[in-house]
Amino acid sequence: MTSRIDRLLALKTAGSVPEESRSAPSAAPSLTYSESADEIEIEEPHQKEPRPRRASTRLIAQSPADVQRITGETTTQLIRRCCGGGCCLSLGSKNDGTQYEDIEFPDNDAYRSLLLKIDQIPTALSNVCDLPEQTVFLQPLRRPSNPPSPTESPTNADRNIPIVSDIEKTMQGLSMEDLDTKIQPPSFVQPHPPHHVFPARIHNTRELTGQGAEKRTFHFDLDVTGYPEGEDTDFKVGGAIGVSAPNEASAVDEVLDLLLIPRFLRDKPVLLRTTTGRWPTVWGSDQARELVTTRRDLLTWCSDFQSYPPTKQLLRVLAEYATDKNERKILLYLCSAEGQGVFCDFRTGPHVSLIQILNAFPSAKPPLDFVLSFLQTLMPRFYSLSNDPHESFLTRDGKRHRLIEIAVTVHEAADWRSGRRPGVGSGFFQRQALKFLEAQKRGEKDIEIYIPVFKGLMANPLAKQFVSDGPMLLIGAGVGIAPFRGFVQRRLKTANCANKVWVLQGIRDSLVDELYSGEWGVHEDEVKKVVQSRRGEGRYVQEEVKHQADLVWYIINSVDGRVFVCGSTRGMGEGVEKALIEVAMDKGNLEHDEAKQFWDLKKEAGQYIAETW
Repeated sequence: MTSRIDRLLALKTAGSVPEESRSAPSAAPSLTYSESADEIEIEEPHQKEPRPRRASTRLIAQSPADVQRITGETTTQLIRRCCGGGCCLSLGSKNDGTQYEDIEFPDNDAYRSLLLKIDQIPTALSNVCDLPEQTVFLQPLRRPSNPPSPTESPTNADRNIPIVSDIEKTMQGLSMEDLDTKIQPPSFVQPHPPHHVFPARIHNTRELTGQGAEKRTFHFDLDVTGYPEGEDTDFKVGGAIGVSAPNEASAVDEVLDLLLIPRFLRDKPVLLRTTTGRWPTVWGSDQARELVTTRRDLLTWCSDFQSYPPTKQLLRVLAEYATDKNERKILLYLCSAEGQGVFCDFRTGPHVSLIQILNAFPSAKPPLDFVLSFLQTLMPRFYSLSNDPHESFLTRDGKRHRLIEIAVTVHEAADWRSGRRPGVGSGFFQRQALKFLEAQKRGEKDIEIYIPVFKGLMANPLAKQFVSDGPMLLIGAGVGIAPFRGFVQRRLKTANCANKVWVLQGIRDSLVDELYSGEWGVHEDEVKKVVQSRRGEGRYVQEEVKHQADLVWYIINSVDGRVFVCGSTRGMGEGVEKALIEVAMDKGNLEHDEAKQFWDLKKEAGQYIAETW
């Protein structure tokens, strides 16, 4: 790898101490000095003209099966009908001979919030997707009240005995499930073998951002003393934990209310049967399942009814059970060829949740198990450790407790009812933090509020490429700076490492959202530089990367030198990558493509590590 890089450029400054930059002096302090300030998340530079709305970068279709799940058509059918040129937007033009009818649209706020561009609906619809196959079934658990009598024929008795035996085994399995699903998911929601979810008690929490910050960020100290033993991996510097965040209880109750599920049935044990897929597990095998659970647990821990726009399959199920003829026509129209353009706008417009859809079409009351067949699996969220987990302990009740620390920024999306709503994961953390802080205000001492966590991603690039020696440059913005706090804590415990680690922290305004100010160790002022975008000169972290070109070049060409980048891809991540390429072009006398190849080779060698999202 080294020889490939050597052939790429003549490293005139490799291994040398960086000289003073010849560019214009920075208005921010140098990397050997940092004024006291608060952390802020980096953002894109202000522009005179508002930029057009950026399309979503969420990858929603990775296979032909995904395409069919979303559109209700196979890829072959879609290719035959759709050229990708937007023809569907003009399909059914009023002058093409198609007959239309006026219908009465639902008169409620939820329907109006869908912003469906429907005037009239064709009297005849073509290529309406078929009613999809149900794959989830909920059946009541009943003990046989009358076992086979001696007078019954041997054939009937033989037929009944296995049924009795199976139900008894199922009931025994239910009694063996001794978990409080208010604080952790059922055991069958296993994240990935051999890890199991553990309810980590919150030892302490606090808000890292101040009033006026655009995004709220909370810090958590989680007690993992009782984490089950026997797993090969341990918490590592730069590693991440998985969190099985549940749906909000009030949202679960609203879905159950909208589907007319009686309250006495919601927590009653029920037999769940699936015919295919890995649901309700997360990374399990693709196979049929049979287990005992409750309707509430399935909606709370297993199905994501908030993060994904509805598919044609779900809309077709709603149409099948809609008792209002106008609602049924609208839903079928969205599932047809004539409604393809409206459906595409519907999916890519303001975010639509299951609750919004059920409120918009109130006559549609499909069975819960039919709905569960077409909801996405509720996946775990991952959060980087913000401390050195090998050194964080406390003594409480005469016992030694191990702590891990994380920082979580609350991300919000548009909501039809409240204007904004938090995401599943960050919203859960915010609710738990506020509960804890309110309990503290009331003077409670023994507060029992939990976060369901599991070990995972301890071999991610940040943790894998961390080394105990060699110079490091850590570039982060917003909550992306959190894992670097653990890096610095670990490195500053080693003698002679204070001059081998540097931090560039991009923030908006140090008065409201500089994360972990004063919490990096005794040498913080010597290793960390804060770059503010909305105070002073208004610099962005990517701009400071170019200003510190000599330092960047020195580190990346040193033995065991590493450059780490962590934060949002949009804005910061893209900007830092561009700045690093410009540094290589300037300091290495390279063309653009050669500079990009240089950083690609450094990435392969484990010297340039970028974790962005």
